[in-house]
Formats: sequence, structure tokens, C-alpha cells
Amino acid sequence: MPILSGHARLAGVLGWPVAHSRSPRLHGFWLERHGIDGAYVPLPVRPERFAQVVRALADLGFRGANVTLPHKEAAFAVCDEVAPFAHRAGAVNTLVFHEDGRIEGSNTDGYGFLESIREEVPGWRADRGPAVLLGAGGSARAVAAALLDAGCPRVVLVNRTRARAEALARALGGPITVAERPPLAEAALLVNTTALGMQGQPTLELDLSPLPPGAVVADLVYVPLETRLVAAARARGDLAAVGGLGMLLHQARPGFARWFGVEPQVDAALRDFVAAGIPPR
Repeated sequence: MPILSGHARLAGVLGWPVAHSRSPRLHGFWLERHGIDGAYVPLPVRPERFAQVVRALADLGFRGANVTLPHKEAAFAVCDEVAPFAHRAGAVNTLVFHEDGRIEGSNTDGYGFLESIREEVPGWRADRGPAVLLGAGGSARAVAAALLDAGCPRVVLVNRTRARAEALARALGGPITVAERPPLAEAALLVNTTALGMQGQPTLELDLSPLPPGAVVADLVYVPLETRLVAAARARGDLAAVGGLGMLLHQARPGFARWFGVEPQVDAALRDFVAAGIPPR
């Protein structure tokens, strides 16, 4: 069990609801592994109380917090400083509380996504070719921004509501286009940023046969661990498939390092521990 004293370092995850979050299990594993005097707790916060609760946590001595739905955009308003990538991603998912009262916000979703691809597909580079993103929400914005910053030559957005995708393309700027259908034949990377395929949601029906050999198929969904999209990519045999668990694990690393003073690692033991209890399919 993690050590807890009157000097414990405290952090948590703010959401509404938040009971589904795997972050306490993830950070709890690292706290125990490193014998840290600290705790990471789930913090269910109603949207109308968000700013008040964040300031109260800072006053209570918390080191910081993760921010999940529906608070990622509201987190901007409570920050005194927002990192450049968070501005670009349009959302804050990590808060750091400083002793002088300043609240610093950042977004680690893009970092987590890129690290998960690099871990699962050794030698992968963002500049290999165009990326096709399904969806145009907050996750799509973070992933698109990260890919463009990493050298992706072009990002294509495909969304049920075209106007939303066009608004996202304008907001990010750069080589982004919008398409009615996924142009898979030219894609080096396909990413599902929607909730389709998540447990309790409709499945994502997509024919992957046009994808060129060697293309990467990534799904941000990690419940179940293997979505139908990931299973289809693996079944084809000549595609690389990346599930959503890696992004969850890697996006947590920068915050943990800031709050608890240790650079944590993502390894098989952590994956197995966090995956326990998540349905495989």
C-alpha cells in the first residue's frame, strides 16, 4: 500500500461522473511501486462547481489534478498559465498547483497518443504519410495537433457533422482537409477518435481493405481492450494495430512526474494491472 503521512503529496482526477476512470488505479500502481508518500483520488465534481473546487484543492495542498469530461475546456478559465500545446489542443487535462497560488494547465493527450504509437510500432514516424482521423471532438483536436507538430504531411478529418470538422480544421490551421468518406487508400495512419466501438456504444463499421500494407490503425477506445476496429486490423496481417490503453498510460506520465517527483515508466506489469477488469472484447 502507498505510504500516507501528514506530509503526503495529493493529486486526483476531476470529472462528472468519474467512477469509471482508471486513473486512480494507474497512479496508485506507480505510487506503490516507488514507495511514495502520496495518494491519487477520484473527485466527482459537478460542472457548476468546477472552478470553486479546483481553487479549494489548491488551498488544501493538492499538488495538482487530471481533468476529464466534461471539464477539459472549463479548466482553461481557472489556469493562470496554459502551456502552448494546450492552447493548440483547445483543452487542459493536467493541472499543477504551485505554492505561490498559480495554477498551471497543460494537455498531455497528444504526447500520450504519439508515445503509444511509438511503443507499439517501433520505428514509426509521423512524416510517413497522411493521417485520417475519424471524429472532430476534443480528442481529434489533440491528436491532429500532435501529428502536425511531429511532421505529419497532411491530416484528413472525417466527421458525421462536416461543419464541426471544418471548424476544427480552421482552428488548427496547417495541412488539414475535410472529407465525406475516409480516403483509406492514401492513409499511412487511421485513428478512431470517436466513442464508436466503446462498450455500450454502436460499433464502428469500416472496411479496411483499401488501406495500404504497413499502415497503422489506432483506436483511442480502450473499453474493451480490443475493439472491432483493432481486431480487424490485426486480422488482416499486414497492418499495425494500436489499442487505446497505451495512450491512457502514457498521457499520465508527465502529470505524475510533476506532482510526485518521479518519472514513471509504462511496462508490461503496469499494463496488466490497469487492464485487469477491462473486458478484452
